[in-house]
Order: sequence, then C-alpha cells, then structure tokens
Amino acid sequence: MPARRRHAVTLALLTGLAGLAACSGGSGDPSAVTKPGASSSSTGSATSASSSSTTTPTPDPPKTITIGASGDLLTHVAVRRSAEAYAGRAGKYDFSPMFAKVKKLISSADISLCHMETPLTSTNTNLSRPGILVFNTPHELADAVKSTGYEGCDFASNHTWDMGLAGLADTINVFDTAGLGLAAPGATEASPKETGTYESHGVRIAHLAYTYTIYNNWGPNTDVPPEAPWLAESLWPAVTAEGIIKDAKQAKADGADFVVVSMHWGQEYVAEPTADQTSIAKALLTSPEVDVILGTHVHRVQPCSQIDGKYVFYGLGNFLSNQSPSVDSSLIPQTQEGIHVTVTLTKDADGTVSSTASYQPTKVNLAGHVITPATKAGNPTTYDRVTKTLESLGDCPLTPAN
Repeated sequence: MPARRRHAVTLALLTGLAGLAACSGGSGDPSAVTKPGASSSSTGSATSASSSSTTTPTPDPPKTITIGASGDLLTHVAVRRSAEAYAGRAGKYDFSPMFAKVKKLISSADISLCHMETPLTSTNTNLSRPGILVFNTPHELADAVKSTGYEGCDFASNHTWDMGLAGLADTINVFDTAGLGLAAPGATEASPKETGTYESHGVRIAHLAYTYTIYNNWGPNTDVPPEAPWLAESLWPAVTAEGIIKDAKQAKADGADFVVVSMHWGQEYVAEPTADQTSIAKALLTSPEVDVILGTHVHRVQPCSQIDGKYVFYGLGNFLSNQSPSVDSSLIPQTQEGIHVTVTLTKDADGTVSSTASYQPTKVNLAGHVITPATKAGNPTTYDRVTKTLESLGDCPLTPAN
C-alpha cells in the first residue's frame, strides 16, 4: 500500500531504533509523522543467556496510544471571509482563531486527525463561489490545522473531485508542504491511495479513508473518472468491506500497531445510521485488522456503537462550517454541532486490543466561525442533544466531557 513521504523528523529516524517498522516495511521510513515531543523507543524483547541455560524472552509490554478526531472542516465562502477578516488583508487568510478554543483539546491526544471536506489550493485561485456546491479552499487552512495540533487529516469526500485531478494533486501537495499526514485518494496510478502513517511513544498507527462517491453523485456508487480509474480503490461501494479489511491487513503487515478507518457515508442530516453503515461497521470491527472507525458526511452528529470492544462513530458532525438554520431555513440546528472524540487504544502482549473513549460536544459560533466547546453549564441545549444522539444506540460506553 503506497504511502507518501511526510515532512517530519523523529528521534527514531535519527537513531535508527528498531521499533519503527515503516509502512513500506523498511526500517526508519520518514513517511511516519510523529507527535512533536513524543518519545520513540524500541520494544524488542529482552533476553539473557549463560553458558549453562537460556531464558524465555520477556514479552513486549502493552502498547497504548490516544487518538483524537473531529468531524467535517467544511469551508463555505462565509468561513473564508471570516479568515480574511482575521488576516486583516484582502486575499490573505488566517483560520487559526477559529480553532483557538479547542486547541488544547486537539493537541492533548498523541495523534489528532481531522476530516478535510474540500480541496485546498496552493495558489488561492479559483476559490469557492457563493451558492455553488463546488469547493476550493485557501491553503492557509492547512497551516491552521497544523498549528492547532492535528497531525493529519483524511480527504475522502464527495468533494474530492471538485477541482478535478489537478485539484486532488494540489491538495496532496498542500498537505505535504504543511507537514501534515493525509489519508485520501491518490493523484497518480503509481500512488493510487494516500495512507496516513503516524508514530508516538513507539506506537504506530495507519489511517485509511474511503468515500461513497468521487463525482459527488447522489448515493453510494462506483463511478470513477476515465482518466483516473485507480480512484475506485478509495470508493467503499467498489472495494466493499472485504477490500478495506485487506488494506488494513496490509497496513499491519507493514508495521502498523493499530488501523484507523475514516468512512464518508450515511444520509445527510439523518441521525440514524443506514444499513450500509451498520453492516460495514460490523464487518470491519469484527475483523482483527480495523481498530476504530471515524464517520463523516451527514453534517450532524450520529450515534456511536461498540462492536467487539472497538468503537465506530457513525457521524462526527460539523466541526467547522457555515451551516445553520439562521443561514438556510431548510437546515436543522444540529448542523452547527459536532464532537471531538478521544479514543485510547491498547494492545496487550498477546495482541488483544481494547478501547476506551471520551467526547466533547462542540458548536460553531457563526460570528467569526469560532469552534466552541459545548458544556452542560454553558450550552445545555447542544450538550444534551449531542449526548443523547451519540449514546442513543445504548451500546457505546463513553465518558462525556463537562
């Protein structure tokens, strides 16, 4: 499974520690993005020997990592205009103030991941226009994502093809330039998929991403551009759960301790997961290859479920957008809401994986598009609505925030 090189330098890469098996299978591959300040160490077994006896190797200790994740970053024109106002100059953009109130939350996990809904442009040309559902976002959003504390994102969405193949290639380039990992469709046949590969505290994760459409067609489909047939590899209706499991198995063979899968799926604005969502989640999480599923697309929070001790978050909601009934009366209040989840994954010496999770409801303040934690005391309406929806299936043990 191809993985692009990322702009990151780690202690393990400098010292050649054996614990960093690269996604390509080689030792010390710089495709891994490491949490700043995280330690890396070999977890090889210790042995002792004498002339008369041989001891049994000591088992590797359990491996644990915390993964933070949030929902859609959907940069409507109004969001871009707020970024321009923050920058104070026409044609310049600063998105970082929008993340200021959640920066501590995001940066606290070992590895934090976002969902990039729209293409990014390195030249800030041909940007999104009002009223047209074809997007293109200034590259400064990637800088804000990086400075906020994310290690990477996925870009597998119904807007992947908004700027065509050149736009997909440019988006990948923007992520590379910003020093961010990326899970996404690839821009060339030689690299048909982007896999996010991350390392922290000697633990490596692989991040895979799939969407229900490339062309932004209605409903799950297998249509791909004739000039880029390899994009079918990022379509879950084409590869099915079996193909995703195969990709995840390869990622673990290439050195990943855990595999995170992002799925762009579901019916927009509907809380209940579709039959596709529930059947695919069950198939993935009952396999030993996939350890957590992060769902996006429906622009509202959907429930979570725990299957074989592992979590699926069917819909993380909108983390940043301009959607609101105050903007469009056809929209529901839940479009201003999202969650940030923190999942702790632990793999015991025998390979058994266990999970715990917590979450923080959020709401976008349209005045400046500031992402704001929704607390029980400060915003009880959003807090209660998100909490009830998230836990509505009754099989998802979670720790809510304040």
